[in-house]
Amino acid sequence: MPRRERNKFVKRGQVIEILIEDYAFGGKGIGRIRNEHGEFVVFVPNTLPGQLVKAQIKKTSKKYAECKLFEVLKSSDDEIDSPYQDIPGAPYIKLPIEKQHEYKKQSTLELFKRIGKVTDIEDKFDEFINSPNTFHYRNKMEYGFSAIGYNHELKTDVDEFTLGFKKRGTWWCGDNLNNDSGLFDGQLENNLKNIRAYCQNTGLAPWHAPKKEGFFRYFVVRKSYKTNMLLFNLVTTSYDLPKFSLNKFAEYLTELFGDRVAGFLHTINDEIGDRTIATSGSIKLIYGEDKIVEELLGLNFEISMKSFFQTNPKSAEKLYSKVVEYVLEKQESVDNSVVLDLFCGTGTIGQIIANKANNTKIVGVDIVASAIEDAKENAKRNNIEGLKFYAADVGKFLSEHPEYKNKIETIVLDPARAGIAPKTLNKIINLNAERLVYVSCNPATQARDTEQLMLAGYQIKKISLVDQFPHTAHIETVVLFEK
Repeated sequence: MPRRERNKFVKRGQVIEILIEDYAFGGKGIGRIRNEHGEFVVFVPNTLPGQLVKAQIKKTSKKYAECKLFEVLKSSDDEIDSPYQDIPGAPYIKLPIEKQHEYKKQSTLELFKRIGKVTDIEDKFDEFINSPNTFHYRNKMEYGFSAIGYNHELKTDVDEFTLGFKKRGTWWCGDNLNNDSGLFDGQLENNLKNIRAYCQNTGLAPWHAPKKEGFFRYFVVRKSYKTNMLLFNLVTTSYDLPKFSLNKFAEYLTELFGDRVAGFLHTINDEIGDRTIATSGSIKLIYGEDKIVEELLGLNFEISMKSFFQTNPKSAEKLYSKVVEYVLEKQESVDNSVVLDLFCGTGTIGQIIANKANNTKIVGVDIVASAIEDAKENAKRNNIEGLKFYAADVGKFLSEHPEYKNKIETIVLDPARAGIAPKTLNKIINLNAERLVYVSCNPATQARDTEQLMLAGYQIKKISLVDQFPHTAHIETVVLFEK
């Protein structure tokens, strides 16, 4: 067997300092190593052109290497001062929003050219839709407890009680959130250090990731923009639970946030895996209500701790409005007909279409049974008729319902990050619908699916980009395909 040729530029595990020169889709900065052997490309996530960074080589090939970011040693000239605490979940908070939009648009359209083979994608571009709130736009945050912290002066791990986020590039090390991060609720985040102190004063231990032991695990908060109410969930192990008063903690939360507290839940999670809600654990209401209500485009949605709901509701309204605009562009093919809403989640898009169209039947399908239960409840609450929801795998559902073939003119698709499985996409193509409105939170998989759709006779008519998550690399796309 021939010996694998050694990479002449880098080796796995090596820590390098590199200047970021370009930006690629998904928030990957591009650096280049130049030596007597030539030029070699290095990708570092969550970095910007102009930054000097310290990173570790994780994967190498002949042409390029993938890295893990350790720290930014020198800022880019494009960056500005931010009044918020720096967190891993907002790597671009110091970059002016216009510049963020420029990078997102350019790198997304490039994907459709390269992966989707759409050479004239610029001609199909409709609009870039900004998030109405650039800051404090999220309606949910998960803060983790950790027994290992990080000393930024000494640049080393230390034993300490922390509550915040994982230190960038680590799985074992927490970093305290002491102030507003600019993403969630200012009052809540400025009080997180007080909540941490309260928990620390009980003498009970925070979770120690390497040892897989401890009491405090997560503090999860959901917020309603309609009512400004907060719903809390404290996640702990069952070990030492008798020593902690859940009722006193609920009282403490109402001292801090007054009548903003909608409810407080407690979750037991004894699993060693790093998930907030365990498959085997229990969730119990300790105080108040177990749900909050949010409004989207005039419709009300009840949200529990486990419900899936758009994280940036104000921007989601803009996203859904664009989807509905594309769906209703040919109103005559929607009125008095059936629209399939595949990968429908909690059925929001279908409800909005049914609310705006005439005598339209919506058939929503999603594999997550709890999402379908929420969809049915929400439709009932909003008094919307003509909706049918099925908890099923989309591919399987289409095989079992041949009656939709050649009968459907419009299909809405909103799959998960992985895109649509090729076999399922073939079944969708075989329905022979006139138009597809494809919503995606991962344009890379959408661009891949675009190639298959174009081979089947569909063309992109329009594409819009929606900035659901300012200060991150994420972007949502809405594409209208027509036969």
